[in-house]
Amino acid sequence: MILTNPADKIDKPKKEQYIATYYNKVQLNELLVAIKDTPIKLPVLLALYYGLRRSEALGIKWDAVDFENKTIIIRHTISQTKVDGRLQIVAEDKTKNQSSYRTLPLIPEIEEILLEEKANQEYNKKVFKKSYLNDNGYVCVNTDGSILKPDYVSHKFNQILKDNNLKSIRFHDLRHSCASLLLSNKVSMKDIQIWLGHSSYNTTANIYTHVDVESKQNSALVIGSSLNFTEPNQDDDEEDEEMEL
Repeated sequence: MILTNPADKIDKPKKEQYIATYYNKVQLNELLVAIKDTPIKLPVLLALYYGLRRSEALGIKWDAVDFENKTIIIRHTISQTKVDGRLQIVAEDKTKNQSSYRTLPLIPEIEEILLEEKANQEYNKKVFKKSYLNDNGYVCVNTDGSILKPDYVSHKFNQILKDNNLKSIRFHDLRHSCASLLLSNKVSMKDIQIWLGHSSYNTTANIYTHVDVESKQNSALVIGSSLNFTEPNQDDDEEDEEMEL
């Protein structure tokens, strides 16, 4: 009906760079104190230590934790979606992308907390008996074995921050805080990509380039020492005269 496509005259909107929010080391230690005796302690620690997405932290099962070989596998997720206007749990044996499926070392501090949680769950099974609900072996569950729901975790997390006068961040920003902590301790961007399970190096670099302050400071030192924007000294004047001759 028309000879040309009107959309050809429209400038493609530029993608805005996402600036991640994160906690510094001091704020993270304050957070660790705040979540110590709360029902979401474990998912918060998993998200912070491993940079896990909320769905990844809640999806960890006991069969993914190898206490003998000291590894933990990220391969299952728990999320929520609306079906007929109601939120329903979606459990999947898959991750966001192929790189998100990863095997990571079992950090000693996390191992200790997991062993404590495993003992608590064994005790709760005896108390609740047939009413205990954790038939699928999830790590992050309520006292009765029911799965910690994603929306509850986020809501509870925000409430804890508010109650303890901590800076407001999203649960997902624990992942960014993990990355910024690694960067500040000179872990390479490539290693951070693998740790977080990003599909490409560019994804990691684009998100966290603004956090990499030290490399920018090094660049500033290099360029500052290479160029000398000052009044020329006597030696410089003599060199200029020789060149003219």
